[in-house]
Amino acid sequence: MTTPSPSDRIDTSVVHPARRYNYWLGGKDNFAVDRESGDQIAAVYPGVRTLARENRAFLGRAVRFLAEEAGIRQFLDIGTGIPSADNTHEVAQSVAADSRVVYVDNDPMVLVHARALLTSNPAGVTAYLDADLRDPERILADPQLHATLDLSRPVALVLVAVTHFLTDDDRPHEHVARLLDALPSGSWLALTHFTTDYIPTEIVERMYAEFASGRMKQDAVPRDRAEFARFFTGLELAEPGIVPVAEWRPQVPPEQRPSLADASIYGAVARKP
Repeated sequence: MTTPSPSDRIDTSVVHPARRYNYWLGGKDNFAVDRESGDQIAAVYPGVRTLARENRAFLGRAVRFLAEEAGIRQFLDIGTGIPSADNTHEVAQSVAADSRVVYVDNDPMVLVHARALLTSNPAGVTAYLDADLRDPERILADPQLHATLDLSRPVALVLVAVTHFLTDDDRPHEHVARLLDALPSGSWLALTHFTTDYIPTEIVERMYAEFASGRMKQDAVPRDRAEFARFFTGLELAEPGIVPVAEWRPQVPPEQRPSLADASIYGAVARKP
């Protein structure tokens, strides 16, 4: 019996957030349906492309901080997305060649490109799991995870632009807490999440009117600062705490940063005591 190829699971008629995000970042790994959805959202919220770029830049800065300043050598990156520049293992291994990374995603398009995520420095290791954040037990039980990471030593849990695709019924806070429970003291959480806190009211109202009309599908659930902060309950936030991603340890002066309205996504990094 022939084993199905990951590409056989790709549905080019249905929007996939990873492919749409790839489109906003200027990538080529997307289809017409993803571009159409991306353009519909951008027509209502023009800042979304800036948001995508700033979110990606946060990932690089956060991983560098974790590797350089926190001394982390193990990373569990869930909701990886389609490979782009400066993937988690590339940033981490540029600091410490022996860094070990496990990527997790449930999008078959990401699986097709997983080989790009497995080009590890020979001193380190990378692995890829075809799994879903909504099933943390499956992730934690996977033999590849345990072959790659030592869960008795600190691990950085990286959840960049993924929890906002889970509804309240999906219990995102519970799943993140379960994953953190499995990690030892000294582990870290790096997380970003879309919010409407900084988007002008008229844009938010138009966005929800498009959702209600059915002209635009809602697949991301914005959460406010208090809801975002719940992911970090019991953790020690690194400076500058909970801020929009463009304000998290920025490498450019204020006048070169985008407006908060154009990059309305929270980011934070915190240590498990």
